[in-house]
Amino acid sequence: MLAGWTPAAAHSLLLASSPAANAVLTASPPYVALRFNNRIEKRLSRVRLVDERGTVAAAPTGRADDEVAESLLAVVPPLAPGVWRVEWQVFSTDGHVVTGSYQFRLAP
Repeated sequence: MLAGWTPAAAHSLLLASSPAANAVLTASPPYVALRFNNRIEKRLSRVRLVDERGTVAAAPTGRADDEVAESLLAVVPPLAPGVWRVEWQVFSTDGHVVTGSYQFRLAP
């Protein structure tokens, strides 16, 4: 009965972020925190910030948070006002690379 059964893929899905998608901030965030629905391989994952002209401001320094295997935390340098895009790439426990992005705005 289970001969043709295969487990469903467990691609990582972004559940929460800080700053949140479409947030309007009055101060530069000290970090970007991303939480996924399953474990990720942090050494093979990354986060970067891109300004509204498409220039990569700086790839934030990632911090491994061993207590939370589903989270990725990146320290962010001070940002200038404007629209910022957070781009992430994580290596899921199912062996797939998953990417995504969202924006937030830093008010002057």
